Amino acid sequence: MTNKREQLAGWTSLVADSGDLDSIRTLLPEDATTNPSLLLKTAQNPDYRHLLGEAMKFAGQLSPTDDVTWLADAFATLTGEQILRHIPGVVSTEVDARLSFDTAATVARARRIALLYRELGVSRDRFLIKIAATWEGIRACEVLEEEGLRCNITLLFSLEQAIAAAEAGATLVSPFVGRIHDWHVKHGTAISDPQSDPGVQSVKRIYQEFKSRGLDTIVMGASFRNVGQIEALAGCDKLTIAPDLLEQLMADQGTLQRALELPESSNVGPEPPALTESAFRYALNDNAMANDLLADGIRRFVADQQALERLLQEPGA
Repeated sequence: MTNKREQLAGWTSLVADSGDLDSIRTLLPEDATTNPSLLLKTAQNPDYRHLLGEAMKFAGQLSPTDDVTWLADAFATLTGEQILRHIPGVVSTEVDARLSFDTAATVARARRIALLYRELGVSRDRFLIKIAATWEGIRACEVLEEEGLRCNITLLFSLEQAIAAAEAGATLVSPFVGRIHDWHVKHGTAISDPQSDPGVQSVKRIYQEFKSRGLDTIVMGASFRNVGQIEALAGCDKLTIAPDLLEQLMADQGTLQRALELPESSNVGPEPPALTESAFRYALNDNAMANDLLADGIRRFVADQQALERLLQEPGA
């Protein structure tokens, strides 16, 4: 009898939403994703304190200044390189969220992350650059994908964000389930089961739109609050799941049903016009949930990025 994690892996690539090396070694996912919040937890873990010193040395070898952003990127890529020793696929590393509204600065920072990975002997096919799903971030993704740097568009809460990212050539989009769920609960929505969960419905809508249009961009559901949300998206291209929820799936010997199926054929009609900047911004402004959560997500990642930088600068780090 196979457990639910094994059944899910038959349809969906499983990704660890974690920077915890011990969990990744134990759970053996295909890929892993990190972000400033997860990296801060890693830096605060006594078991990984040695990475702080290594980041200091690594950044010092490449940067002639004491710019703390180099130190933060060095820590992020060192952690990513450690993770890659235990997974067969890719790790996602995020660009500083303070640059979310600056295309040129996002491109430059992504190139620096790629440089750091190259210095660590990590090839471009082993990592994705994570960028927030702002208009400026999506335009940066377009430039980077043309240069061969594959991107993961994150903090994604609407179909319009997903379509714009796919039209820009993004390798992968990460629509958030849990944060959409939380927003609707906070605003009085009664959610009776995973099928009626607005976060689950959002990922399904994006998946169906991409597949019906024949778009190559990978859909990776993210930010789960419970295993019911995960099970309701069985069959999605990828799902990035926190270690505790992966463990719950491993412990469950019940039967899992596939929830998302590929359409028999893609839409052969004329392609809709590309989403313009004005249409993107209007749609985002008109979607209170997506607008609120994008802004809140950027603020949270900036706060954790700043906390990580302070920790990296502490004496004895």
